[in-house]
Amino acid sequence: QVQVVESGGGLVQAGGSLRLSCEASGRTGVTYAMGWFRGKEREFVARISWSGTNTYYGDSVKGRFIISRDGAKNTVYLQMNSLKPEDTAVYYCAVADTSPPGGRTWNTFDYYGQGTQVTVSS
Repeated sequence: QVQVVESGGGLVQAGGSLRLSCEASGRTGVTYAMGWFRGKEREFVARISWSGTNTYYGDSVKGRFIISRDGAKNTVYLQMNSLKPEDTAVYYCAVADTSPPGGRTWNTFDYYGQGTQVTVSS
């Protein structure tokens, strides 16, 4: 079993920045691909490969958000810049364990965090 914990949400004004963090723990010696989703419809935000070499973004955040990871650790970050009110949502971190690589939908991940609220005021 893998535990997933997000942190870093909060309230920010439009145009501002916020950084989310996510840590996955449970199985030693395994590095996971990880990603972020948001909202009730679980909109795809970003994904990073286990090595950090490949990153993918949803169209609505491309050019504004950056996903990164802490070396070989199962810790990823989502740097959110130029935030807009429509970015307001609960953001969920997800971990891909046995699922195929490159997936960008909620069901292509295996473990999920509880979510962290991001609110962008106009």
